[in-house]
Amino acid sequence: MKRIEKVACVSLGLFVLASSGCGGGRGDGKLTPQEMTDTLFAVISANREAYASAVVDRLQYQEQLIEAKEHFREDKALPLPAQMLRMSAETISQNKDALFSYALLSPWPINKQNGPRTESETVGLRIVAETGKSHYADETIGGKKYFSAYYPDKGVVEACVKCHNDHPDSRRKDFRVGDVLGGIVIRVRLDE
Repeated sequence: MKRIEKVACVSLGLFVLASSGCGGGRGDGKLTPQEMTDTLFAVISANREAYASAVVDRLQYQEQLIEAKEHFREDKALPLPAQMLRMSAETISQNKDALFSYALLSPWPINKQNGPRTESETVGLRIVAETGKSHYADETIGGKKYFSAYYPDKGVVEACVKCHNDHPDSRRKDFRVGDVLGGIVIRVRLDE
């Protein structure tokens, strides 16, 4: 199955789960918070991979038509895959009725606004950086309860690692392919 088809299947699967309320094989018609965050992570990751391979890799490296750059608007270029993820996350956050949010954060952010802001984020990002595995926690923010999931964000290709190592604002410059660069943090509201 092609990558684009996989993305469509995962996205369609999330839609079906969310629409029908089925999940977990429990027969109760509800997803657990972890099942929801795991499914959202699969969709977010698939969309990011599809953008990186079908758009950035193809247009920048294969066809050499346009580059992906940090200052994409000013340079009339493509946004970096991390920037696409952030723009999608910002779109979700503008929906006040959304039951979830997500962000790409790092203990070593290039952009300071992408660093941990809560104790849970500090701990969760440290755990995924040290173990390379997902971490889950309950937390309260602004009086509201959330299930928070932390997933490792690895530098899967040399371009990711090179960008982080070479960027003048990077606090860490020794990344190698396969290293955890940060984490994707997904929160689901529990008080609804």
